[in-house]
Amino acid sequence: MRQTFKVKKNNFWILIVVVAFLPFYMLINVPINDIWYLLPAFIPAIMLLWAYSSTKYYILENHFYYQSAFLKGKIHIHKIKELELNTTLWSGVKPALSTKGVIIKFGYDEVYVSPINNEEFANALTAINPNIIIKY
Repeated sequence: MRQTFKVKKNNFWILIVVVAFLPFYMLINVPINDIWYLLPAFIPAIMLLWAYSSTKYYILENHFYYQSAFLKGKIHIHKIKELELNTTLWSGVKPALSTKGVIIKFGYDEVYVSPINNEEFANALTAINPNIIIKY
């Protein structure tokens, strides 16, 4: 059975996406032959919108899956050693759209995710692997 977790989306991300689409307003008075010069300005806007709309987390069988734009992966839940709740990872793999999320530590790697309810997420993982250490 697949268990899905909603993603916490920070208001700052919404502002970034809106600002990234400002070059579209420049197209109103631009002649059709000059539009090609503005196309590189749309690439960051499209990438941000892709990350904003595609970020998702779910558990299927014994694996946790994450995706955010081109970042995607799966973690075997029995390899997870530790969860740090209500914290932020400032570098590394971050398929997240908010702060105050969860750092998942497995082996020598770590991934930062931001589900809406960190405790519910941690409970779902510890239901499968009760050996996971939870830090607050």
